[in-house]
Amino acid sequence: MHINDRSQFAGDDFDENTIRRKEKRYEMNIYVGNLSYGLSEADLRSAFEAHGEVESARLITDRETGRAKGFGFVEMGNADEAQAAISALNGTELDGRALNVNEARPRPERRY
Repeated sequence: MHINDRSQFAGDDFDENTIRRKEKRYEMNIYVGNLSYGLSEADLRSAFEAHGEVESARLITDRETGRAKGFGFVEMGNADEAQAAISALNGTELDGRALNVNEARPRPERRY
């Protein structure tokens, strides 16, 4: 769809920004590795909020112990902001550890 093709939005009251958001990839999931075990989700969120709007930030924990596994995921609503965050934060130190930050790969299907 091209920005000048308004046929999809006929009858709707959209502005230019709304149309652009619908055309762009809405969300990017970012993998963040080598996290300190004492880091909180709020700490992770605030590190990424400096680069744009964060939809969610979650740390992955062990099911049995509840202890953090040292990695997490951040979802950002804007792909450009997400790329800026990846570029800015990859290799930087947070809570004494050098972060490994990149776009998350899709989760493979599990076979049972």
